[in-house]
Amino acid sequence: MVFSIEVFIDALKIIAAVAVYFVWVVRYDNIKKEFSDYKLPKMLRDLVGILKISSTVMLQFDDNNLVIIGSLGIVSLMLGAVGTHIQVKSPLKLMLPALTMLSIGLIILLYTLSQV
Repeated sequence: MVFSIEVFIDALKIIAAVAVYFVWVVRYDNIKKEFSDYKLPKMLRDLVGILKISSTVMLQFDDNNLVIIGSLGIVSLMLGAVGTHIQVKSPLKLMLPALTMLSIGLIILLYTLSQV
């Protein structure tokens, strides 16, 4: 089997979508607690959830413009998440999921930009 960058990028898109679905749907109670612990408004929590889910859905299309918008959404949201973790002095262990998703979003973004 030959490794293909396209297969790798497609895998990252699927991983991003599954991770966001798992965190924002299956484990939504944890999200509510985290936003509450950080004293962030419910409206912000809901907006972030809508934007994350929408962004990862956009990654699944063949249209590079949608993939760029979706990956920019993920990157922007994850920069905000990392910034929030830094602001509240979270340990690195709690920041790792946001840093990982930020990396996935950047890889998808940079690859897609190279294709246009």
